[in-house]
Amino acid sequence: MSVTVLAQSSSELGGIAGWAVDLMEKLGGLGAGLAIALENLFPPLPSEVILPLAGFTASQGKMSLVGALLWTTAGSVVGAAILYWLGVLLGRDRLRAIVDKMPLVSLADVDKTEAWFDRHGKKAVFFGRMIPIFRSLISIPAGIQKMSFGVFVLLTTAGSAIWNTIFVLAGYFLGSNWDKVEVYAGYFQYVVIAVVAVLLIWWLVRRIQDIRRRRAAGLPDSDDPSDLARAKRHPHA
Repeated sequence: MSVTVLAQSSSELGGIAGWAVDLMEKLGGLGAGLAIALENLFPPLPSEVILPLAGFTASQGKMSLVGALLWTTAGSVVGAAILYWLGVLLGRDRLRAIVDKMPLVSLADVDKTEAWFDRHGKKAVFFGRMIPIFRSLISIPAGIQKMSFGVFVLLTTAGSAIWNTIFVLAGYFLGSNWDKVEVYAGYFQYVVIAVVAVLLIWWLVRRIQDIRRRRAAGLPDSDDPSDLARAKRHPHA
């Protein structure tokens, strides 16, 4: 069975698998790297599908296994680097200006996040490359905080290499059953989404409760200078 026929027979994967396989059949390892680079920029393109497909394509002799590993890791680094520089262009001042206009979120939250990233940023970038959803997003705060680009590339390469190797090898050794990887990876992604949702709800509840307590006490919504200034201008708001 050819790779193309296999991809077309999977209605669950739809056009993504067909597109990725076509790219890899035409460009070989470069196609796999390009697909993963685009996956970093457009998270709806799932690495959990593309990487096992790269491994299966390698098992069919369309490219070497080493080539699949090297090209997909290179693609991950290129995609992450683009997001890093977008974070640099956004910058800390622009981010704070945006947050200052957002409801419920305060600049104090930004300060806490920045302090946390200063302490744990390296671990966040490394392990973030192995967590769905955060795989792409972690590059942006690294750019905003202007983490050393060399350090960022090193950590991104290491984390991506681990993640990519697991999925590429799974696709390589599972052969025509490569699509089972996506099923189990999907469960992991659901767990991550559920945890994020619970944490977000917990944060919202705590934030709303804090605002209500402060307003009941006649205090501004937070200790941010902007909130203090608004409270002075509108003391009875």
